Amino acid sequence: MKVGIFGQSYYPQTQKYLQQLLGVLEKKEIHISFEKKYLALIKENKFIDPNSAYDDFETLDKTYDLFFSIGGDGTILTSASMVKDLEIPIIGINTGRLGFLATIHDDEIEHRIEEILKGNYTISKRSLMQIEASKDNEKLAPFNYALNELAINRRDTTSMITIEVWLNDEYLNAYWADGIVISTPTGSTGYSLSCGGPIITPQTNSFVISPIAPHNLNARPLVIPDETEIKLKISSREDSFLVSLDGRTMTMPNNIEMYINKADFEIGLATQKEDSFLTTLRKKLLWGEDKRN
Repeated sequence: MKVGIFGQSYYPQTQKYLQQLLGVLEKKEIHISFEKKYLALIKENKFIDPNSAYDDFETLDKTYDLFFSIGGDGTILTSASMVKDLEIPIIGINTGRLGFLATIHDDEIEHRIEEILKGNYTISKRSLMQIEASKDNEKLAPFNYALNELAINRRDTTSMITIEVWLNDEYLNAYWADGIVISTPTGSTGYSLSCGGPIITPQTNSFVISPIAPHNLNARPLVIPDETEIKLKISSREDSFLVSLDGRTMTMPNNIEMYINKADFEIGLATQKEDSFLTTLRKKLLWGEDKRN
């Protein structure tokens, strides 16, 4: 078996997570390969001897059986951009705060990883959206997909921007707002939720359109089927606006059109019974903590 390991940062507490993970993998004689920049980072922090001979990679291929993400949900999102359509299951070890996607915590790493290596897990398939633009489309490359959301925000101005929206070429509305979030079910517990959007279970085939601080107060989040093509036209008093795909931010020129469609592949998250979506809602959002329950 061959596994990849990736992280975006290294903190003092990261050591205990890695020690437990590597302990289990090496005991099982698993072939370990670190993402190249992450390996350099942990060597720099003297967690691994600079002369150690661990394998590293810059891009993944189908020889990998599992992919471990060390960090928070943001690291999972970056992992998705590395796994792409290779169908490698992602396992999230949470060193962050909330952890909706990275659900394995420090007090359970050894047991949970051993069970996963035995094959005691299921794959939670997560849909993505594909984004294209009528101009400067190359700025969205090399990964013009989002597991969580596409967010449009104003830039260098306190003035609202206008986002016109069409669904399958039928005009919906012009939102006057700070921006707009187009979310997948996976992203419904992220930025979209902060904008008043609904929580949607991962198996639901839908997108959510949530305006950010809309001036037209009767504008509310809208749930639509994910086979719908969404077209946006964004105009602003400035020459440009901000586009964010799962936190990867770029500047796009004013008055372009953007097209959002469901991607033709999915990302697989390796989950166990303890990681079910409903269990995560109760644990992370404290549902059921009302003393009347």
